[in-house]
Amino acid sequence: MPKAPVQKKCRVHREVSRVSTKAGVKGAKPAGATLAQGLVFNTDLGQHILKNPLVITAMLEKAGLKSTDTVLEVGPGTGNMTTKLLERVKRVVACEIDSRMVAELHKRFLSTALHSKLDIRIGDVLKAELPAFDVCVANLPYQISSPFVFKLLLHRPLFRCAVLMFQKEFAERLVAKPGDKLYCRLTANTQLLAKVDHLMKVGKNNFRPPPKVESSVVRIEPKNPVPDINFSEWDGLLRIIFVRKNKTLSAGFKQTSVLQTLEKNYKTWCSIQEKKIPEDFSIKEKIEDILVNGKFDKKRARQMDQDDILALLHAFNKEGIHFV
Repeated sequence: MPKAPVQKKCRVHREVSRVSTKAGVKGAKPAGATLAQGLVFNTDLGQHILKNPLVITAMLEKAGLKSTDTVLEVGPGTGNMTTKLLERVKRVVACEIDSRMVAELHKRFLSTALHSKLDIRIGDVLKAELPAFDVCVANLPYQISSPFVFKLLLHRPLFRCAVLMFQKEFAERLVAKPGDKLYCRLTANTQLLAKVDHLMKVGKNNFRPPPKVESSVVRIEPKNPVPDINFSEWDGLLRIIFVRKNKTLSAGFKQTSVLQTLEKNYKTWCSIQEKKIPEDFSIKEKIEDILVNGKFDKKRARQMDQDDILALLHAFNKEGIHFV
């Protein structure tokens, strides 16, 4: 799965019990906000309260839940969304890293009829093996947005859809089109594997205390059947062309580190194919020939759609140039 840069000071959205307007605001300590039940949320860790139940309801409606579904929920908090999920589906697998929140979940559901439908998993969801599920619903810690998206998209068996809340700019990257300012490697990777729709914006005032960023809810539906492509190869190419997405491809492929990697890969391929390499071989010239002959040399990554990128990958692979 592709690695993503860590985003500093990111915010975690948690669904918690509705509180009075004074809770977590008046007299709150810098390190956190205290709810009526005495639970302290550490704002230094990005813990904020989603106080608008209409947002939760809208997210569940957009998920198209069925009574037979198993739902994966990430960051259940004290269980407001969990409650509504349990009322609608067969089973909820709730992944939570904060042991205090786990205790609140147990306290909330232990003596109810819904408890038998709840499976609480404690730990880092990025390190855990995900179970089979039909739908994922989550208010994600923003710092895990990118790796979690790809963990989902590469998960098997395929799930039906995911309805996720992200930082607004991250959501806009997921749905960007070629030529858009925010169109990037994340965009191309996600849209190769899934259909992505922006559902709604969620303003700061829907949380207590308000985060520093706006949020958005996105629906991700994996493509079925899965595209017949080596994803590692595809992403290896994207890593190169999107480093300088506004430059021409010819400029991007002139970096020494890129040339060294591709030359090593090419020699490995030639060895496997028992193909002799000419003494005057130049990887730089070979790459330039491929780009010019395919009329890719003047193209820019920010303007290339999936078909363009697939054609470029095919042109390279045909000549023995690989990206893994």
